[in-house]
Amino acid sequence: MTAADAGWRPDVLGPGFEQRTLPLGSDDEGDVVATLVRHLPVESLGERLFGDHRSLADVDVLYVHGWSDYFFQTRLARFFADRGARFFALDLRKYGRSLRKGQTPGYITDFDDYDEDIAAALTVMDRGERRLVLLGHSTGGLTLSLWASRHPGVASAVILNSPWLEFQLSGLTRAALAPVVSLRARLHPLDVAPQVDLGFYTRAQRAVADPDDPVVINPEWRPDQTMAVYAGWFNAVLRGHARIAAGLAIDVPVCVLLSARSAVPTHWSDELTRVDSVLNVDEIARAALGLGSSVTVERIDGAIHDVFLSRHEAREEAYARLGRWVRGFVGR
Repeated sequence: MTAADAGWRPDVLGPGFEQRTLPLGSDDEGDVVATLVRHLPVESLGERLFGDHRSLADVDVLYVHGWSDYFFQTRLARFFADRGARFFALDLRKYGRSLRKGQTPGYITDFDDYDEDIAAALTVMDRGERRLVLLGHSTGGLTLSLWASRHPGVASAVILNSPWLEFQLSGLTRAALAPVVSLRARLHPLDVAPQVDLGFYTRAQRAVADPDDPVVINPEWRPDQTMAVYAGWFNAVLRGHARIAAGLAIDVPVCVLLSARSAVPTHWSDELTRVDSVLNVDEIARAALGLGSSVTVERIDGAIHDVFLSRHEAREEAYARLGRWVRGFVGR
């Protein structure tokens, strides 16, 4: 084992996947950690002897999951590794592999605090001169958009899968709510909002599951209904949305993948297997245009909130669109 391999151990995703714990100090709930998962490309004999000339052989991908979530998308990792990239996924503090007993799941009061998680991951990745591609889903897309804007010159591209860039109802509603939420966050940061998730998004994922592209999900790390929404966390989200609305300055190409349509999940119907039932995709598409000077928005008919977990046809279309964009903006 080389020094670079020290600290890595087998991951729950099975062969080809490893994980490493990243200590982040402690808070009033105890030790805080993040967890980095990696999937490395396999080199052929010719690539070992004569060099790896695959289009992404000099690329590291860093994936960040969404709210009430963790990394489990093995096909996404293999998509990049097959093109020569080293794939890394970060379970942020108090999520998934990083959640410790007695901690408030997913709780944070400032998205800037994730700078520590990302910095720890980049250090362990030992990138050298390799290019960095950021890949975020939902709230992870918000996290990485804010981070990329604050850290110019680090990433070479940003890919966002249904990023949570704006409040579901509208920017006007967000602006009206923000003062009330801010006051509540200061006075009672751990107040819990009513649960409005009826579990229909999880049901939709199961309904469209592809037997040829299976995923295994740990329900303790990704429950059928979202984790509790706390006032302090929600205030951090709204402040992040306000920064997006004011405009960012991401200095590299950005690709945003979205469903073509949204629907409000007030009751179960088959329509929910073909739409984003979590976010308002039209609001997200508008907000995305303010991320930087080079933004591509890909709208995928029949996709759900995680476009890479959609029914077979939409899923394959999502990968095809991602492949074309990566080839054009990242490939060498």
